[in-house]
Amino acid sequence: MPDAKKDKQFVNWFRHSSPYINAFRGRTFVITFGGEAVADAGFASLIHDIALLNSLGVRLVLVHGARPQIEERLSARGAEIRYVNGLRVTDATALACVKEAAGTLRVEIEALLSMGLANSPMAGARIRVSSGNVVTAKPVGIREGVDYCHTGEVRRIDAEAIRQQLHDGAIVLLSPLGYSPTGEIFNLSAAEVATATAVALKADKLIMLTETPAAGARKRLLRQLTLPEAKRVIAQPGALAEDMRQQLHSALQACHNGVRRAHLLDRRIDGGLLLELFTRDGIGTMITADIYEGTRRASIDDIGGLLELIAPLEAAGILVPRSRERLEIEIEHFTVVERDGTVIACAGFYAFPEKKAAEIACFVVHPDYQDMGYGSALLEQLETEAQLLNITRVFVLTTRTSHWFRERGFTPGTLKDLPVARRRLYNYQRNSKVYVKNL
Repeated sequence: MPDAKKDKQFVNWFRHSSPYINAFRGRTFVITFGGEAVADAGFASLIHDIALLNSLGVRLVLVHGARPQIEERLSARGAEIRYVNGLRVTDATALACVKEAAGTLRVEIEALLSMGLANSPMAGARIRVSSGNVVTAKPVGIREGVDYCHTGEVRRIDAEAIRQQLHDGAIVLLSPLGYSPTGEIFNLSAAEVATATAVALKADKLIMLTETPAAGARKRLLRQLTLPEAKRVIAQPGALAEDMRQQLHSALQACHNGVRRAHLLDRRIDGGLLLELFTRDGIGTMITADIYEGTRRASIDDIGGLLELIAPLEAAGILVPRSRERLEIEIEHFTVVERDGTVIACAGFYAFPEKKAAEIACFVVHPDYQDMGYGSALLEQLETEAQLLNITRVFVLTTRTSHWFRERGFTPGTLKDLPVARRRLYNYQRNSKVYVKNL
């Protein structure tokens, strides 16, 4: 590849990733991965990517699992490996293996983080790692006659202690262990520790590195899920592998309790963490709260709210006037965002299936809710709908907001980019600009 082409690719990548770099600085991410990831030959690359995030100012809490390492030690001792209802029964022998495996893994992860960024100016950079007894646990106890012994569940996370360590610039590393006020040690689920920690910190992201991708019934990756959609997927029998169902449930629980976004990533993809965080489309599954709740298909009962929302823009000449009758006829084409019973955003979606194209029209966000992410969320929802319809490109016609769409991947087009049926309806007096985005 010519150097000029490489340089152009680098500049394009840097320009597209820089908004994310700026947005993530000072944010708190909780990242969890299993013992399988630690045992993998590519784990060092993952740790280097984590070190890179730290260098960019992201506040990181890492939670590691240890299942294969525990079972390896149990097998070496000839001890029984026992699970009931998905929970390990941790007797005295198993607890000894848990402590040994967790301690060994913690030291190995700390050693890798001590390397900084290999083969870079940051090689050997000192990245401080902090651990501690910040997870208070309680025993699972006896359930349906089964004594789970030293298996526990999270009772409380010392969020203030973790925040202090993050404030001091350290990466916080947590093992799947918890401690009781009486000095007992309990074996915990890494996913539960990560979820409880993310909730306690009100983290910006919970990132779960998984052994399998979140593929739906048709084996297609589930790219983006609202909370209601995630609930529906979990409730569908056979829609997901059991381990993925549990992780999706953890992500849903986190988002229901104050975590803005949760991500499920196939940990085997080299650089997957960076691709998910610093590219527009990512490579995993994102479950998101707040701004996506309330997004739904419009109904006839929304006509009044739609008219009130779009009227100021029609009066200013920004939107083409739409009568109540026209809105009633076209209501099935509209998606709205509702908050506290009020329509705060809307957009029309008009498909041209024979051309695998669709128009996004009448795109409006109420002034009180602009710059809060609702517009981006609505656009992403429409793009997801387009992909489900096998549409490969969407287009908009705009007179005032071209910069907003360009920032979200749209590029300038011409009338020739419009389907013929839409081209015939083009209003030359308005002289709207055409912008196109390939999906």
